[in-house]
Amino acid sequence: MKLTIDTEAKTMTRLVDGQTETIDLYGREAFEVLSQQWITLGWNQKYTYTFSWMGRPIIQLPDDLMRLQEVIYRVRPDVIIETGVAHGGSLIFYASLCQAMNHGRVVGIDIEIRAHNRAAIEAHEMARHITLVEGSSTAPAIVEQVKALVKPGETVLVILDSNHTKQHVADELAAYHDIITPGSYIVATDGLMKDVYDAPRGQADWVWDHPTAAAAQFAEAHPEFALAQPEWTFNESDLRENVTHWPGAWLRRR
Repeated sequence: MKLTIDTEAKTMTRLVDGQTETIDLYGREAFEVLSQQWITLGWNQKYTYTFSWMGRPIIQLPDDLMRLQEVIYRVRPDVIIETGVAHGGSLIFYASLCQAMNHGRVVGIDIEIRAHNRAAIEAHEMARHITLVEGSSTAPAIVEQVKALVKPGETVLVILDSNHTKQHVADELAAYHDIITPGSYIVATDGLMKDVYDAPRGQADWVWDHPTAAAAQFAEAHPEFALAQPEWTFNESDLRENVTHWPGAWLRRR
C-alpha cells in the first residue's frame, strides 16, 4: 500500500494493488488507516516501552489499558488473572483499579519471575491485592494451582499476555476458558503481530503465528464465547474501532 497525504487539499490517496482511492483526510476512514500505520511504527520504535504505572514498567499501549479499565469497571471481576508478569506494571494497574473500586484481587503467572521484579512487586503499595504464581501458564499443576485461588461463584476475567505463539495462546485458552463467568472475558493480547510481521523488528512467520488466529479458532469451536470488541461506554464521535495492539482479542462468555 502507498499513502499520499495532501494537507492543502485535505485528502489522502491510497494506492493498493494498482487501484487508487482518495478519501477525506479528516474522516473516519483516514483516521483508521493512519492509526494502523502509527501502531506499526510505534511498535517498531518500542513506544510501549516508555510507560510505567505507579512506578513499574507496564509495556502496554495506553489505549488498550483505557479500554480494559472500562471492561473491568463494568464487569467488576472478583479475580483478574494475567499470564505474563514481566516488570509487574500490568498487575499493579489492575490492583490499583481493585483498590479504587474496593473490589477484586489479581493473580499473575509467569514461567520466570525475576528476583528484582518480584521484590519490587511485593514491596509495592498494591501488593496486598496481588498473588504471584511462578511456572508455565499451561502446565497442569500451575493451572490447577491458579484455579484453586478462585472461590466458587466468583467472577473471573483472564488476560493472556505471556508467550504469543498461536499454539501457546490456544493452549492457554483451553486451560482457562472454563473459569470465565458469563458476561466476563478472556483476552488474547498482542495480535498486532500479524500486522507487523514485515516491520524491521518483525518475523515472517507472524503472518500466521499470532494470538488473533488462536482466538478466532477458539471462537469457532466454542459457541459459548463471542469474539467481539467490547462496546464503548461513551462515544460522541463517529469512530467505531479501537486503536489497539489487541485486534481480535476479546472473547466474551455469553
